[in-house]
Amino acid sequence: MKSEKITRIALLPVGGILDRYLARGFIRIFAISLLCTTVLYLIVDFFDKIDNLLQAGAPLWSSVRYFLYKIPLLISRVFAFAALFSTLFSLGMLSRSQEITAMRSSGLSLRRISLPLFLLSFLICALTFFWNEALVPIFTGKAQYIYKTEVKKKQPKNLVGSKDIWIRGDGTFIRVDRFDTNKLVLEGVSVYLLNRDFTLRGLIEAPWARWNGTGWEAKRGTEWLFLPNGQMRQRKLDSFLPLAETPEDFKLLAREPEEFSFFDLRKQIAELKAKGFDTTQDEVDLQVKLALPLVSPLMVLLAIPFALRPGPGGSMALSFGLTMLIGFGYWLVLAFSVSLGHSGALPSLVAAWLPNLILALVGLFFSTAEE
Repeated sequence: MKSEKITRIALLPVGGILDRYLARGFIRIFAISLLCTTVLYLIVDFFDKIDNLLQAGAPLWSSVRYFLYKIPLLISRVFAFAALFSTLFSLGMLSRSQEITAMRSSGLSLRRISLPLFLLSFLICALTFFWNEALVPIFTGKAQYIYKTEVKKKQPKNLVGSKDIWIRGDGTFIRVDRFDTNKLVLEGVSVYLLNRDFTLRGLIEAPWARWNGTGWEAKRGTEWLFLPNGQMRQRKLDSFLPLAETPEDFKLLAREPEEFSFFDLRKQIAELKAKGFDTTQDEVDLQVKLALPLVSPLMVLLAIPFALRPGPGGSMALSFGLTMLIGFGYWLVLAFSVSLGHSGALPSLVAAWLPNLILALVGLFFSTAEE
């Protein structure tokens, strides 16, 4: 039976039938791998959040909706691993059954055999990008809102706009261009001071304000007061802003990078640059949105030489372990590189694309050695 299958593979014509045969095996294992890795990631995320959910006494339905809304984000993060697993197992099983040997004895090169998998990996790359654009921002935003308001039970006072942060305070309206959740800095602050009848009695503007543990300390601010006689008084302000809100109040309205699409984030960067703000972190996140979808073809490139290594089942297990080690190593390098980019130690392009370059060089090294 096995010899008949090998003979049948050897007689398959180069092109349509053989490509469809390889593609079907890849797609079948890719679907299974995507399902399994997503479920595994969801379980890990569940146990990571379970303490917070229990301590907050979150309603069961809120917890269920939170994890359901996170599924698109989790899927986007495991596309590359699913491509890695499907390449490793689909080619590995063909190699163990001597079908790859039959193909190569028919004059097919390793590159030609791998071509359908590479084409599918670029299709996965495009799917990942559009998935991140169409679904991830919407559902991630809903998940964050549920976690902040229904789980943590911290209701935002008021959200007036979607681009800038607007909060209705105690006798004030507060507008913030951006809130840096890491440094606890408000950028582009405007505080509209209101009378009891909601008429404007003053305006405070500050390029930035930093939380020092007790209040928002501003530098180089300006305060305008509207006097009853119709005149306006202006003075410099280098003190605390009259804000009762804490960083937790602003965190409810701050948006994570995953809540932006590529084009929304690019538009925000342009608007912040026009206002003179530092956009280093946003530029790194923007480049990461382009770099991450391309990880799937790189994972396929990495998996091919390991999948085609000759040897018994133990060799397959060793290959699986090595590719997993390199795959997880990529995410560690990416996290380290992005943190350097956010701090300004690396340019945004280098911070986002350096891990991809390293993974590509590793894959090319093993592919060359295999040939």
